[in-house]
Amino acid sequence: MLLSFYNPDVLGDILIVELADDTNVEQSFEKKGNVVKIYNNETNDAIGFNFFGLGKSLGIEKENGQISLDQKQVDTLNSAIKDAGFSESLEVDNAPKFVVGHVEEMVKHPDSDHLHITQTDVGLDKPVQIVCGAPNIDQGQLVVVALPGAVMPTGMEIWPGELRGVDSYGMICSAKELGIPNAPKQRGILVLENGTAGDGFDFAAAEKMFN
Repeated sequence: MLLSFYNPDVLGDILIVELADDTNVEQSFEKKGNVVKIYNNETNDAIGFNFFGLGKSLGIEKENGQISLDQKQVDTLNSAIKDAGFSESLEVDNAPKFVVGHVEEMVKHPDSDHLHITQTDVGLDKPVQIVCGAPNIDQGQLVVVALPGAVMPTGMEIWPGELRGVDSYGMICSAKELGIPNAPKQRGILVLENGTAGDGFDFAAAEKMFN
């Protein structure tokens, strides 16, 4: 998993790369040359890198916000990591993070009166478990799933986690959470009329969904 962000107006020429959720993680950093490695104190695993002064060589100097890195750009970052003396390497991750999902199974959460545990097909080898609190969630629905690595319109990042002690791999989204214009104000996930599990969600087409 690889998230990258670039905001030269606020941070200067620094590319931020995130590899894992750093929430509630005790972390440290190590700087070598123009690369900073951020790592988990408990496991020593890298959870991110900051790269200084690479905007021009990456061709992103005019970008602002989340960046989708191609193989050539990731190769440039890996060269910087190696030259700095770190052993890690990055992998391209351009798979869609907002996808159509099909709710295969649904049961009540054992420790909640409003949460449900779903097994949702998102086009992977097997369905993933997602905990959902929407009042209109139901088995058999086509829905929109924000997979780990997704960045919501609000800037919130989606990582594997748990709700009330149950593992959850992503989030089943409402139209409002997806930032769709004129989204209904009432609570509830967006239920699609058609689609194929695993296909990327078409945000452009969704802009006319509630016109």
